Amino acid sequence: MPRATKIVATLGPASNTPEILEAMIRAGVNVVRLNFSHGSAQDHIDRANMVRAAAQRAGTEVAIMADLQGPKIRVGKFANGKVMLENGLPFVLDASRTELGDEAGVGLDYKELPRDVKPGDVLLLNDGLIVLKVDSVKGAAVFTTVVMGGELSNNKGINKQGGGLTAPALTVKDTEDIRTAMALKADYVAVSFPKNATDMELARHLCNMSSTDGHRPGLIAKIERAEAIPELENILKASDGIMVARGDLAVEVGNAAVPGLQKRMIKLAREYDKVAITATQMMESMILAPVPTRAEVSDVANAVLDGTDAVMLSAETAAGRFPLETVKEMANICRVAEQASHLDLDASFAGKIFDRIDQSIAMGALFTAYHLGAKAIVALTESGSTALWMSRQNVGIPIYALTSQKSSQRKMALYRNVRPLMLEATSTDRDTALQMAEARLKSKGALSSGDLYAITCGEPMGAPGGTNMLKICRAA
Repeated sequence: MPRATKIVATLGPASNTPEILEAMIRAGVNVVRLNFSHGSAQDHIDRANMVRAAAQRAGTEVAIMADLQGPKIRVGKFANGKVMLENGLPFVLDASRTELGDEAGVGLDYKELPRDVKPGDVLLLNDGLIVLKVDSVKGAAVFTTVVMGGELSNNKGINKQGGGLTAPALTVKDTEDIRTAMALKADYVAVSFPKNATDMELARHLCNMSSTDGHRPGLIAKIERAEAIPELENILKASDGIMVARGDLAVEVGNAAVPGLQKRMIKLAREYDKVAITATQMMESMILAPVPTRAEVSDVANAVLDGTDAVMLSAETAAGRFPLETVKEMANICRVAEQASHLDLDASFAGKIFDRIDQSIAMGALFTAYHLGAKAIVALTESGSTALWMSRQNVGIPIYALTSQKSSQRKMALYRNVRPLMLEATSTDRDTALQMAEARLKSKGALSSGDLYAITCGEPMGAPGGTNMLKICRAA
């Protein structure tokens, strides 16, 4: 059965071979994430070329997402690589410390920490497994008491409970990495730790400045700071999508707050015609085990039922023992969950107003196809906007987006329920173009003779943003 929800898989040592990567794409990967926290610029370019070649062998196109590292809000290194912190004992985080750390204290990669905290603040290290309470700040040193101890190793992350760290979203390294992302024609750039719309606007400006040929990637805001929550709507307006980055976000706002925030973020993204990716620990146990836990199955299924565009795999495919099996399991969970989705398009359209002709045509195609029980919805689109609008509503009918632009095809690989296809040499004659579209879909097995389908296009043909026609057809 076709699958609407897309899968983002992270490339790493476990999947960094042409054979495994091709198998993962055939198994259901739609977007490949390149983690710019690791590797050189040339490494990323080589991996992107490998992704493109693997997709071509698999007879499809996938999107590439360049995930920026963001600020290094971390402790420094220890003399023995790690220490054991005991409850109730003092521990010093010292931005001026140059020697390696020990049980009494450690240096900081994040030098601004002493300016960002005050007595009474709670610091969470290593994804919240270590809890420190700030007693005092003296110069470059933050004196704390260990509230919840445990093993702390080199370069573990630091979060402040409730947010409030001032580190900028885009670092000097990120600026260089954006140049690399543009050189390899990344379809999406994910920005880590944005606090407001300005961070995303700056990232877009840097992408545009780094482009030599007009390439414009989609921008994904990774929502992982407490400060981003009240700014969510403005961040969405400045972005092309969001990632519900549940790891750092949970540390800052508390684990219990995340499920509700996840539902709110996905709902808002759909309302603003943006994409949403749900990420972090979705199939974590499959790093070591060949099957997921029941809780993980439920987690993935609930994200699907919330309406997320994509679910993401991180260490599971980057460093896990079963990258291919994980993709297969996730694809199956998505498929089964989608069968349980509640369809009520009339309720979704209640009170909606569409002030653009092309958007109204897109919504008209959904409404008509839904009520006629059409086999498919087809969009002839240059930019992909028509397909994006269509994908914001759950109609239970596959949407086929036909484009002559390779960049649009790849970008649409992330849109929920959209199957992007190339339509080579689109005719400027409407009737000829429609015949070509039907022939393409019949050749893919999406349509059979006698099937009813809705198709949208624009006249004159080939003008971006010009969708102004809806036609109901029966396949010849």
